Amino acid sequence: MSVILHITKREQWEHAKPAGVYYSPTLETEGFIHCSTPQQIIQTANLFFKNQKGLVIFCIQEEQVQSEIRYEAVESKHFPHIYGPLNLDAVIQVIDFEPQEDGKFELPDAVANI
Repeated sequence: MSVILHITKREQWEHAKPAGVYYSPTLETEGFIHCSTPQQIIQTANLFFKNQKGLVIFCIQEEQVQSEIRYEAVESKHFPHIYGPLNLDAVIQVIDFEPQEDGKFELPDAVANI
């Protein structure tokens, strides 16, 4: 089982649950949902989400995603991008993701054990 991760606000998760489908704001503006591998998630979090609270991480079973996933080069690393809405039955776990006191993130144990 391959797992990719996506960081979002808890409100977006709560909004998506009744519909069973998640639409990231970047799906409309960029054409895809940004994701990371477990090895990339902390760098992504500290670069784009520093000091933000009320976040969650979606743990996504890659094989269950109905939309196309492409691994694309960004600064010499390949990041998974979902080209379409995310069907929530592919989300195997949602983890609370809060920054440390210095505003930076550390890898949650639940992600480290994936």
